[in-house]
Amino acid sequence: MTSFSAHAHETPADEAEGRAVQERLRGQVILDETGPEPGTGLVTGVDVAYDDERDVVVAAAVVLDAATLETVEEATAVGKVAFPYVPGLLAFREIPTVLEALAELSVDPGLVVCDGYGLAHPRRFGLASHLGVLTGLPVIGVGKNPFTFTYEAPGPRRGDSSPLLDGEEVVGRALRTRENTSPVFVSVGHRVSLDNACAHTLRLAGRYRQPESTRRADALCRRTLREATA
Repeated sequence: MTSFSAHAHETPADEAEGRAVQERLRGQVILDETGPEPGTGLVTGVDVAYDDERDVVVAAAVVLDAATLETVEEATAVGKVAFPYVPGLLAFREIPTVLEALAELSVDPGLVVCDGYGLAHPRRFGLASHLGVLTGLPVIGVGKNPFTFTYEAPGPRRGDSSPLLDGEEVVGRALRTRENTSPVFVSVGHRVSLDNACAHTLRLAGRYRQPESTRRADALCRRTLREATA
């Protein structure tokens, strides 16, 4: 099993309690660390898939060698949806099963990449930040859309970026991972700088818009969900 030790996840009774938990844990986010060097060690992609009719949620964790992008290990977990869908509180639906999948790994996850957000969140505490605080691991969020935030389109070349803004506050970056393709939206979760988060994202997104870590975790959890609900 993995060497990291996760704190207990709290499942709130309602939306107000969920917001209160986020506000309380937000103060534990570490923002003054650079994080691991891109292209070194291990990188783990996590993702979830749902069958809402059966209240089933599946999480997948796929560990990659950061230098070669070869898959090192995979793990999945199947659980019950324990919290209703509320925008801004999705972590409470996803984290319990994600923690189970991470706990099944025999290697330390290294840097964790979420298909979601960290500081790019109304309370600056999205899934990537929540997962980072609970596990102590360095975590970044790479989302497919800008959520509720604004940005100017980055330049057309791979690596071009522009600030993701909440008013005048920078909460992440719109990052072009492929030429003339829609950007992804990178935000810091825990123990990683924004510059480093973007550098990791570019290394992980070579042939496709999304990081390879996310693509493999997405495929694995969808396959596992089909098997679990067959």
